[in-house]
Amino acid sequence: MGLYTDRILPRLIDRVLDTKDFREIRRVQMSPVSGRVLEVGFGAGPNVPFLPDTVEMLYAVDPATSVRSIADRRLRARGLTAQYVGLDGARLELADESVDHVVSTMTLCTIPDVERALREIHRVLRPGGSFHFVDHGRSPDPLVARRQRRLNGLHGRLFGGCQLDRDIPTLVTASGLVIGDQSADYMRGPKVMGYLYRGTATKGTDRR
Repeated sequence: MGLYTDRILPRLIDRVLDTKDFREIRRVQMSPVSGRVLEVGFGAGPNVPFLPDTVEMLYAVDPATSVRSIADRRLRARGLTAQYVGLDGARLELADESVDHVVSTMTLCTIPDVERALREIHRVLRPGGSFHFVDHGRSPDPLVARRQRRLNGLHGRLFGGCQLDRDIPTLVTASGLVIGDQSADYMRGPKVMGYLYRGTATKGTDRR
């Protein structure tokens, strides 16, 4: 990873998403999690302040190791520790059915092999466990979607491979997870970058 991708970009994203609106999104997203929790795209740990006291074990995956010192400060402030279990969401160093919840915030847009990453999330979730996701993706407005496609190349080069027009719900359900609660709307700012999906998907209990 280069200096920009590994050191500058993770700090930039951490600051850009540190708004009142997005902190509220994080609070709502984190509120149901408990027990053994995995965060894919842990970064500098911006979700840590919003983790409930019911979290017993926190696993973390992120390629940007340079911001772990920031994450560690946030963890210490909450009296928590994180066990890092890899750099790539497509290769989770966890046993099958070993976590209760998985969290991903603005990460599915960037993982190169997102389909495999979601299959890995399905694999490590216990039956009945849930995946809590927040991500921007394809707009339902055809005009905005066309602009997203045109900007994907430049946007990806500037933002670590981030794709503007991934169909997040379709990707999640293709992994075998079943989406329950879901909402989608534009964030403040340019529509081409701001169609936000929020939802919870559950792993079935059928072990066949």
